[in-house]
Amino acid sequence: MSGFPVVAGPILFFVALEQGAQFASAAAAGALTGGIAWLSFALAYAWAALRAPWYLGLAIGLAAYLVIGLGLVAMAPPFAVVVVIIVAVVVLGPRLFPRPLRADVTARSSGFEIYARMLAGGLLTVTVTQLSPVLGPKFSGLLAVFPVMGIVLAAFSHRFSGGPFTIRLLRGMFSGFYAFTVFCLTVTLAVQKIGIVPGFMLALCFSLSAHFCVLWFMRRGRLREPA
Repeated sequence: MSGFPVVAGPILFFVALEQGAQFASAAAAGALTGGIAWLSFALAYAWAALRAPWYLGLAIGLAAYLVIGLGLVAMAPPFAVVVVIIVAVVVLGPRLFPRPLRADVTARSSGFEIYARMLAGGLLTVTVTQLSPVLGPKFSGLLAVFPVMGIVLAAFSHRFSGGPFTIRLLRGMFSGFYAFTVFCLTVTLAVQKIGIVPGFMLALCFSLSAHFCVLWFMRRGRLREPA
């Protein structure tokens, strides 16, 4: 569920209301680039979690996000290439995760974690929305997918539940990026043609459909597993 665009979606919508459909379309395309950088963060953190403590894993993950994200913005590949890359990463990425040696995984959390998620998501929404005229559509889209949820979830999970749990968590978050990709792709292609509100409503419908399909396949696969 954490991969669903609960932060990027509202940011793109508020940016669209303030800056217009053309800006929002370009920002959504930039968000797809940010999605690739986010997935790079997840992979880098997962491999670091095998041996490193949570703060070092966080630093490695953020470095991967910045290198990949800023590199893609600087290279400015065609939109079709970005779509192909993120689809390939979402589909093949789970196979690139490490396999933890320990099978015992216990989920524990802190009462502060939920407040940290809310604060991080709110601050990112306000910051990107206010700075979007200065940042431009590409960087606004990139920062809309800054891994605030990933940072909070990974760091708290790593600290309280250990590396194996964190690796499984990050691998599971990849599944949410099917809906994210559908959402951003629809916004990019639709808002300039049918308007901001209809375009975002269509994107929400498509992304929810993709998300529930993924959940159905995950549940079906879980039921097929031997007891």
